[in-house]
Formats: sequence, structure tokens, C-alpha cells
Amino acid sequence: MPLSRKRIHLLLAVAGLLLLAGVLRAEAGTLRVQMQPDMAAAKTAITRLDWLVSQIELQRANGTWMPGADWFGFLGTSSKVSHVDATGVPGGKYQGLRFKVGLDAATNARKPEEFAPEHPLHAAIDTLHWGWMGGFIFLAVEGRAEGKAFSFHLANNENQTTIELPVSFEIRSDVTLTLALDAEVLLSQIDFAKDATSTHSRAGDPLLPKLKSGLQKAFRVVSVRNDLLQSMPKVAAAALPGSAKPFALQVPQRFPQLKLPVDNPLSVEGVALGARLFADRRLSINNTQSCASCHDRGHAFADARRLSLGAQGQTGKRNSMALFNLAWHDGFFWDGRAKTLREQVLMPIQDAHEMNESLPRVVTKLQADASYEKAFAKAFGSPGIDSERIAKALEQHLLTLVSDDSKFDRAVRKQAKLSESETRGLQLFVTEFDPARGLRGADCFHCHGGMLFTNHAFHNNGLALLDNDLGRMTVTGLPADKGKFKTPSLRNIALTAPYMHDGRFATLEEVVEHYSTGVEQSETLDPNLAKHPKAGLQLTAQEKADLVAFLRTLTDESFSAVPAHFTTNP
Repeated sequence: MPLSRKRIHLLLAVAGLLLLAGVLRAEAGTLRVQMQPDMAAAKTAITRLDWLVSQIELQRANGTWMPGADWFGFLGTSSKVSHVDATGVPGGKYQGLRFKVGLDAATNARKPEEFAPEHPLHAAIDTLHWGWMGGFIFLAVEGRAEGKAFSFHLANNENQTTIELPVSFEIRSDVTLTLALDAEVLLSQIDFAKDATSTHSRAGDPLLPKLKSGLQKAFRVVSVRNDLLQSMPKVAAAALPGSAKPFALQVPQRFPQLKLPVDNPLSVEGVALGARLFADRRLSINNTQSCASCHDRGHAFADARRLSLGAQGQTGKRNSMALFNLAWHDGFFWDGRAKTLREQVLMPIQDAHEMNESLPRVVTKLQADASYEKAFAKAFGSPGIDSERIAKALEQHLLTLVSDDSKFDRAVRKQAKLSESETRGLQLFVTEFDPARGLRGADCFHCHGGMLFTNHAFHNNGLALLDNDLGRMTVTGLPADKGKFKTPSLRNIALTAPYMHDGRFATLEEVVEHYSTGVEQSETLDPNLAKHPKAGLQLTAQEKADLVAFLRTLTDESFSAVPAHFTTNP
């Protein structure tokens, strides 16, 4: 007999509680050592930079070293992954990391076909193998410098190179250490005008000590994150325009897998240009309003006003939505009228109730600024400003607005502990309201479940409708969509007041009261609300306070903090 839907929801709720409790109790975690080639400052044109790592060790706080068992990695420009994972690392404080570039003699003598298909040294994964000669290549760096092609390969047992880096971190759950291999430092001791242009680790080759010495200095620690970070899909160097540098977007593995636009790869230059455009008032008809005017970073890029105002003082009919974690969205605005983020960013510029400007006039204004001409050329590899490039730059900027470091996240990572009230609020949040089965919850997780705290769908949540705004129905024309609006994420919800599509509720307490006693019945009311008694959930005062307490744990202070270089009105 299949489980009922209510029973499934109950199991999900219990699993969510057990997951959090289990994470909070854990005393070990997974360490991800993420390594990336850094060719941003390289004076040479590098086409390949690959290396093998093994024998990763961690230095405990007392100075002793903890060896890692069977940690291998094939990393670099040819690799499909950028990390090495170690599970079950004992909890505690660590002060150093060391590893070998290369393999020990016994492993180096093995054949690639001996390894399991998913092993980093398997022939289908690792391209650093001599083939018929036997043995692995430990490091390969290839390209062109000063008009000459070069190919440097480091191999053979005696050339295994130890890298040791000081880095402080604590294992309480999962940690990602991000390292970079600086190509410029790696090649810094080689004189391309005088030295040979190849080495294949032959005995006595004068390039070998130069290459090994550069290698020992080339690694550096980029960041320590108390999360497992996703490995972003690799973008071929040729896909980035001109000399643009790839932007390293950091996303925790706890979030859903991410798929970024293949025709608009993130670059440092493109993201910076998008941020500049986002804050530029010239995108409005009278040069008085920027995107940031209605999307304040201090409010998680939402608008503290109930209804947003246009550049000429026009009153809109909706509250501006918060902007973060947009890379996971597939429909934009409260009614979903924009299918893509790139489509969405141009609409407020042209909307008569908002910036009320034409795209040709925006292009003309930006073309008159020589610094913009240079910025667009750097971001897209060639001169030229048009609306498509404006949209792509804004898209790049917005895709990088990732919020993932609230108190709740820190509790999941065992860096913080929820209070008793917050814990009760979480339990209410993930528990079904089903008195017949002895369940007294708030049913929030149906629409706000998962680590993103939204299902990105459109729902009628029982608000009294206004005749001039029927929600999703205005886009689809379908009566079944009457009163449906997009479900916002509850992350940063304490920062984004007022609430609902028209800002009708000023406080979180009012929102909770609506779901407790204020839901209006209608034909399109979401079934997860319509199933409740007409009198509502009738939450107690303590339950309401606990729910609000939990919702406040979803605030990401680091995300909402305004960086020193950020300005909404340049």
C-alpha cells in the first residue's frame, strides 16, 4: 500500500530534523582541498597547466602531522574536477597543509588501467601519463612566451615535490580550502630568451631545478570556507572573451547543483561592469535612479518602501523583490513575466512606472563615457556598447549574489547553536499541520523547503486580492492562476520588510498571523493551505514567537553588509 501524501510529508519533516540534529552532533567532517590554476598575471600565453597531487597531510595544532589515506588528485586546466575530498577528518584545529606534486615510486609504477574508473589516476580521467614509456607526468605546463612555444613536463620519482602551506582552520563539519597555483610564479625563474623551451625531466637538465623551485613557491591559500563548495562547470579559456579572467563563483555543496549560462561565462571584468551598471543612475530617464535605488544591499537588495517609486516619482503597484541566489531561478518578477534573468534586467529600465528610459538612449549615454567604452571592451573582448551587452553584464553581476551564511547555516556547520525558541520554530517550520494524526506544525516547508527556502513556484497564499493585480493570471490569462504570486525565498526575510507582493504586512509577526488566522478561501488557494480548517492553524503566542525567532536565523549579515567600495549612486 503506497504511503499517503501526508505520511510522506511527515517523513520529510522528521528527516529534516534528524539531519540537522545529526550534523550538530558530528565530530568529524569532509575536507575539500580545491586547487585552481591562476593565470591572471601570467605574461605568457599558457594553454595547459595540469598537475597530480598525493599524500595530503594536515598539521594539528600541536605541530604533529596527520597523514591522509589514498588522497590523489588530477587537477588543472584539463581536469573535470578541481578538488580532492577527504571524508571523516577528525574534528579539531589545524594549522598547516602539505602535499606532494607527483606520486610515490610504488604508485608511479602502476598502470592507469589498474585504477577504478572514478579514480583520479584512471586513464579516462588523468591525461598525465607517459603511455608506452610507463610512469606518470607530475606537472605539465605548456604555451607560448616571447614568440616561442614551450612544453615543460616534470616527472620521475626523484622529482616528486613537497608543498607546505601554513593555514589555520577548524574541522567541526565540512571545510573547503581553496588553493591557487600561480603560473607566473611557477615560471618566474625561467629565462625564455636563453633557456631551452622544453624539459621532460631528463637527468641533469638545467631547467629541472628552476621548475621545481618555482613550483614550491607557486601555491598559495586563497580562502577557507566552512562548507563544501561546488565545483563550478569548467569554462574553456577560449570561451572567455579577450583577456578577461574567469570569476570564481563560490557555492556550497549543500545548495542544488548550479547551471550557469553557457553563452555568458562569468568573468572578473564582466561582473565588475555589471555591478557598475547596477549602480548607475544614467539608466533612468532623468539620471536620478539606478537599479540599486530600489534594491538596497542593506535590505538584501530589496526595497524598504511598501511600493517602489519610479525615477519621476511614479508609484508602482508592487514591492521590489530581494535579489540573491538568482542563479537557481527560472522565472522572474512576482508574476513570472520574464523567463530569464537576462530578459528581466532590461525591463525595469523601460517600464513607465520605473526608470522609464529607452534602451537606445541608455546606450548613447554610456557611449559618451570613455571609461565605459574601455570597460565593455575588457569584459567582452572587443569595443562596442549595446543593450545585449548591458543585459549580459547585469546578468553576470546578479548571478554572483549568493547568500549562504546565516546563523542557520552556521548551525548546520556546527559553528553556532540555535536557541530553544529557534529550534522549536524550526520544528514548526518543517512539520505538517495534521491534528488528526497528532501533528501540530506550521506547514511552511511545502513552499519554502530546501536550502534555498523556496520552491520558485507560483501560489495563491490566501491574500485578499485587489482588482488591479491578479498576479500570474495577468501573464498567462488562465483563471487557474488568479491570485498566484511567486514564492520568495525566506533567506534574509528579516531584512526584506515590508512583505508580500504589495508590501501589505510591515512585520514578520503580521505574516505569521496571516498564515495562522488570516488565510482567505478561494478556488485557486494553494491546496496545502486550503486543507487547513477555516479558522486557520490557530498558533499559540509562543508558537508564533518561535517561528519568528527561527525566521530571523536566516539572516546573512555578511551578505547584507555594504562593502567599502560599493556605492549605490556613483
